[in-house]
Parts: sequence; C-alpha cells; structure tokens
Amino acid sequence: MTKFSTFILGQPSLDINTDFDGTTIRAIGGAVIYSGYAASAMGHKTAVLPKAADDMDMNDAFKDAKNVTVFPLASKTSTSISNVYHTADRERRTCKAISSIEPYRVEEIPDVDADIYHVAGLMVGDLNESIIEHASKKAMSAVDVQCLLRRNENGEMVFRDWDRKKEILPLIHFLKTDAAEAEILTGLTDRAAAAKQLYDWGSKEIMITHNSEVLVYDGKEIYTQPLVPRSLSGRTGRGDTCFSGYITERLSASIPEALRLAAALVSLKMEIPGPFKGTRADVESYIAEFYN
Repeated sequence: MTKFSTFILGQPSLDINTDFDGTTIRAIGGAVIYSGYAASAMGHKTAVLPKAADDMDMNDAFKDAKNVTVFPLASKTSTSISNVYHTADRERRTCKAISSIEPYRVEEIPDVDADIYHVAGLMVGDLNESIIEHASKKAMSAVDVQCLLRRNENGEMVFRDWDRKKEILPLIHFLKTDAAEAEILTGLTDRAAAAKQLYDWGSKEIMITHNSEVLVYDGKEIYTQPLVPRSLSGRTGRGDTCFSGYITERLSASIPEALRLAAALVSLKMEIPGPFKGTRADVESYIAEFYN
C-alpha cells in the first residue's frame, strides 16, 4: 500500500467569484483543491477524496498537481458557491450557497495509509463529527473548523457556534480557524487568548489565520509569522493553502520552520489566482527575500 503524507477529505466547489470591480471568474475551487495543490507542491505525497457529481472531473481538477492520487467519490449533486468581494483587500465578502453535495459517509472512505487525515469541508453537513472521529482513529487528524461553523440557511452562508466542540476538539491534532471563526468558538477577540482556549478544550496545535499574520499555539508558546504578499489577486484559498502547507511540513520540521514556510507559501500564492502551482524552490526563494 502506498504511504501518503496527507489524505484530504473534502468536496470541490464551482466558485463564482465576483471581484470588487465587478469582474466575475468561474473556477473549480474548494479546500480540497487548494490544500491538495499546496501539499503536493511542497513535495509531499498527497491523496485526496473529492466528492462531486459527474459535472466535475476530479482527475482533471488535479491534473497539474504533482504527487496527488485522486480517490473520487460520486454524488448526485455538486457544491457551488458564489463569493462577492466588496473591497480591494478582499477581506469583506458575501457568500451564497448555490448547491451542495450529498454528505460524506464513513463507509465511503477508503483505507488509506497516511500520516495525516485532513478534514476539509466547506459547510456544515458535508463532513460531520463521525468523519472526524474516524479520521482520529486512522492518523493525526487535521480539521478546518469552517465546515463545522458555516451553514447554508436558504442559500445564505452564516456562521454559528459548534454545539459539540468540547466533545470533538480533543480528537483533533491540528485545528485551523480564522480570526472570526476563533471568536465565534471562544467569544474572544484576542487571537492568542482564543488559541489558548481552544488548546485547553483539547486540540494539540492551533492555527489562527488573519490578513496580517498566521499564529500557531502548541500549549507552550505562541508563534507568529507575518503575511507579506505583494498583491491580493489570489486571495481565495488563502487559509487552505496555509494550513495544508503547515501540517505537512510539520511531519519533519519544527513549528517555527513549518510556520515560516506556510506563511511564505501562502503569501506567494495570494499573488496569483487559483491553487498554488509553483515549486518548493519558489517558496524558499521567497523566504530568502522576505523572511530572512
């Protein structure tokens, strides 16, 4: 059996992105796309479990990603999300759910040998707590909390607190939130304090992303790295790229080393729309220029 560094469970999405200037671009996105490309570009053997209807060719979606093995799952429906950005920095946006997949089921998940099982859904109901419980028994689990907070309510995408957080957080090794999600979960606006609360509730390494920096807490020390993109044209997929780059690098690197690589990777990715298709050498050059 092939051994993978990471096994990413999550559906792709037909994203309809309308920029603040009115420009609209349709593209296949979703956490599994951005995460898969990021991990593979950094040289990690990657498996993905995308779920979609026949209107999405999953092998085609990953055709430009090195080191990726696709285990496609069928669904009667696919996910599609509309993102309307209201400002030049792309920090304010309105999201609407156009359609959703049929939820993942534990019995659908193949027995993949991986160091990390990365749960990367897009909305509540895509990948529920039973999937996280399964992942935690197979490997180190990594979860982007977005899929446990963001709800489709009659097409409107709204964020609500997660009822089972104190029960499930202890099963999660790597937990990723953004600053707004961390506040929803903890009620705390201070990112370091929120990370400490999430650690106290049971997760082992907490990542909180912000438009200015990335923060990681491991129960001992707060680590941060700034984001230094020269443009924001590739803002979509920022958190997915950063988290995937970090967790796979942590398999062989210290927290400061992995965090620096992840921050440089996502800074470079934000300059170009779409998933990251550069190389590790590109990221190392970026580190040498902007982080040393």
